[in-house]
Amino acid sequence: MAEESKEEFVVEAVGLTKIFKDFWNRPKARAVNGLDLKIRKGEVFGLLGPNGSGKSTTMKMILGLLFPTRGELKVFGQEPQNVSIKSRIGYLPEETYLYKYLTAFETLDFYGALFGLDATQRRERSSQLLEMVGLAHAVDRPVGEFSKGMARRIGLAQALVNDPDLVILDEPTSGLDPIGCREVKDVIRLLASRGKTIILCSHLLADVQDVCDRVVVLYGGQIRAQGLLSDILREEDKTQIVTPRLSAETVAELKNFLAAHGVKDLDKVAVDNPGRDLEDYFLEVVRQATEQKVSTAGAHAPGAMPEYLQGKTVPTGQELLQSLKGDAEAEKRKAEAAKAEAQLRAAAEAKEAEKRKALEDLKGAAKPSDAEVKAAVEKAQTEAEAKAREELNKKLAGLNFKK
Repeated sequence: MAEESKEEFVVEAVGLTKIFKDFWNRPKARAVNGLDLKIRKGEVFGLLGPNGSGKSTTMKMILGLLFPTRGELKVFGQEPQNVSIKSRIGYLPEETYLYKYLTAFETLDFYGALFGLDATQRRERSSQLLEMVGLAHAVDRPVGEFSKGMARRIGLAQALVNDPDLVILDEPTSGLDPIGCREVKDVIRLLASRGKTIILCSHLLADVQDVCDRVVVLYGGQIRAQGLLSDILREEDKTQIVTPRLSAETVAELKNFLAAHGVKDLDKVAVDNPGRDLEDYFLEVVRQATEQKVSTAGAHAPGAMPEYLQGKTVPTGQELLQSLKGDAEAEKRKAEAAKAEAQLRAAAEAKEAEKRKALEDLKGAAKPSDAEVKAAVEKAQTEAEAKAREELNKKLAGLNFKK
């Protein structure tokens, strides 16, 4: 049972308390007061509360950036200060702190290096993440030139560069347009579907409602409410029915039916046309503009999700070289190379024939000697073969070898 508990809960806190003290070591503020918390593996957990309720302090203790005054806190069954668990955590702080002279690509490459990723992994993941957050066009721009929303997108990318098991997002949609907000929510849903654990802290309650499984509401450093969203938001004393459009006669009959069956206060029975979701409407307008290829200097539409975040392995260069040793794969690649070589040779022979024809035309007009014709033909043939070899090497280098 102990092993199952370690696997089931990613974060466990018992009596967690954090008291900030003044210069003379006197208690100044009790930011977190006796917090009991358990966050399960694979859930999207919302940490809510007004300003000063202890949310950021709790997250910093989970990250090991602050030491609890009292109580017990475990992350992956270990002390938060344990360095061995840091590579399993991704963190997006409330304020995006970036090295403003680094480009977007260099920023992600830098954070990837901190996690010990090799150069090939860093290059592949950086390119994929920039495409995902809609900044592939700004790969060489210094991040100091980015707007707040674009910097926020880079912050989200760096939080995912190590493919973390626990992702802590502090106000992830702050400064983002509706496209970026939807993108963040899509990423959260995908990570949760892969068994990742997400802790989301946000004042945008609509975003929390869209993605979170369970929430706690903090006030004064204590939990004031908690539970599954589906349970705490359900209004048990009301019933909602959604139907296709009803005529006025049908609505009147429906109200008469309800009255006949003991429903009182018919004035509280609301019959109206449901409204569209503003976010969906906005995204539809942007999608149409994108399809019409309307130019924009801002962030582009988000691209495909990186394969490593979807649980798909992307082969490294070393793995590709290793795969060449397989007999079946080697034969397949040889066949592809032979086909490419034949195509290039055919193109080179066609060009050579054209040059020979041109030389023959010149021979008839200027009547060069046989030696000059032979030298010209040999030169043309040598140039054609050299060009064919160069094109063949480029073609072989560009083949997409897959396992």
